[in-house]
Formats: sequence, structure tokens, C-alpha cells
Amino acid sequence: MPERRTYDKTSNEKSGAKNRTKNSAREKSCRREIYYVADGFKELMQNAKVRKGIIAALLGVSPEEIEETTLLPTILRKEYEDDKYGILDVHVQMKNGIQIDFEMQVEEFDFWEKRIVFYLSKMITDQLHAGDNYDKIQKCIHVSILDFIHFPGDDRCYRKITLCDTETGEVYTDIMEIYVLELGKLPPEDQNEEGIVRWMRFFNAKNRKELEEMAKQNEYMDEAYQELDRLSADEEKRLEYETRLKYRRDKHAQIHYATRIGREEATDQINALNKQLLELGRLEDLKRAVEDKEYQKKLMKEFGIS
Repeated sequence: MPERRTYDKTSNEKSGAKNRTKNSAREKSCRREIYYVADGFKELMQNAKVRKGIIAALLGVSPEEIEETTLLPTILRKEYEDDKYGILDVHVQMKNGIQIDFEMQVEEFDFWEKRIVFYLSKMITDQLHAGDNYDKIQKCIHVSILDFIHFPGDDRCYRKITLCDTETGEVYTDIMEIYVLELGKLPPEDQNEEGIVRWMRFFNAKNRKELEEMAKQNEYMDEAYQELDRLSADEEKRLEYETRLKYRRDKHAQIHYATRIGREEATDQINALNKQLLELGRLEDLKRAVEDKEYQKKLMKEFGIS
């Protein structure tokens, strides 16, 4: 007589639940967005191979020429108690002593050029201690990777800046160099492009598919993509990413609100001034105030409008 099979409802329910959990996890993994470069740049640069690829492209040399790179502390020392701290994004030292500061900035930053000159100066002075000679000073490079337009007067997405003679263009010293990468100026993609422009496209990628395509171009970009994928799978890192994203969105909303309110208040003040000038028949003052903002401020002060 054939053995009678029994239906174990509890066992089947557990099995079904287990399968649903697996499917849910698989679907969640498929839906998971990549941890983008702008949010994972510091973590990405912890990878020595990725650092090598980026620095080689920046300096225009083969990755094999970059023998070794070391991450340095990102807080620059204070010589005096009331000195201002310098806190870098990524601080790298090469085997030959050259130091590189990488800064990725998503939001527009007031006085950016003064900030990077301050950081470069700190990197120079931090190399010397009491009794040291100037020959100990090694070259320092600052790299600005910007997701906003810093030089609106042209369409150059990448530039190198150093100290030079303003008439002849002759380089005075290369002890300090500044590289500015403006992601918003990237031109249409060229199949033959290489070097730092290719990495700029990687930094500027908007989705996983774009990153996957660029990862096929060389082993260093592939390593960067794999590192971003690992970061994406780290729940703690994802929470940090989501917190930063929320902060940026909230900050943008606050700035937008403050700008709108400021414009409305300024409009009310100008209307109040124009009304008083019209009532007093001061038409010449009204005309001048429209053309001269400083004179307009002077009149507002005269009428106590603030």
C-alpha cells in the first residue's frame, strides 16, 4: 500500500515565508541605487588602486608611474591657539613627497578661491617645524571637483593654475598648483577622450547604468565602481548617505525660501521709497535711485526704510 503523504501546513507556511523573504531581499537588492561619487568620494579615495587611477589621470602620467600614495590626516595642525583649523576632504601624499588635497563640492561656496588658497598655504607651512630649512618644502596641489560653475566666462571644464609671470606666462614656481574641475561644463562625450575628463564623467554619473558603462573603460574605473557598489550595500553608509542627501535638500529649500522672502522684502522697501518720492515730487531722485543702487540705499536711510 503506497505511503500516505500528509500535508504539513506549518512547514509549508514557513517555507513560503522563507521564499518570500528571499524574493523580497532579491528585489530590494535589484532596486538598490548605487552610492554616487559625490556622496561616497571620501570613502572611495580610501581605495589605493582608485587613488592611483585618479592621480595618474590628473597628472597626465601612466598609473604605473604612481608608485605609492598614502592618506594623511585631514585636519591641518594649528601653530597658535587662535589659528583657524583647516579640514580637508581627502589629503594624499605621494612617494616623492608631493601632497594633494582633493575637495568635492556639490553646493556653491562663497569665497571658494580664498578657501583653497588658505588650505594650500596651510599644507605648505605644516611641512616646516622649528629649525627646518625651506628646502624641506614639497609641492602641494589642490584639486577642486565642483558641481557648480566657478568660472562662468568660458566653457573650459578643466584647468590648471599656478604662480606665473603675468606678462610672459612663465611659471615662477610650481610649488603650489590648483586644478579646477567643473562638472557642469563637461562637453558632449567624445569616444577618444581620456585622462581626467573621463574621470570627471565618472564623478558626474547620474545612474548605475552610466557607471557600469564607464567601468568597462579601464581597471581603475572598474575598481571604483565595485567600491561604490560595496558602499551601497553597507546599511550604515547608506544611512549616512540618506542623511546627507536630506540635509542638502533641506538646506536648498531653506535658501530658496530665504531668497524669496528677501526679494519680497526688498520689493516692499523699494515700493515704499518710490511712493514717498512721488508724493514729495522728487522725480529726479526717483530716476537716479532706479539707476544707482547706492543712492537708493542712501535715500532709504534718509526715509528710515529698513
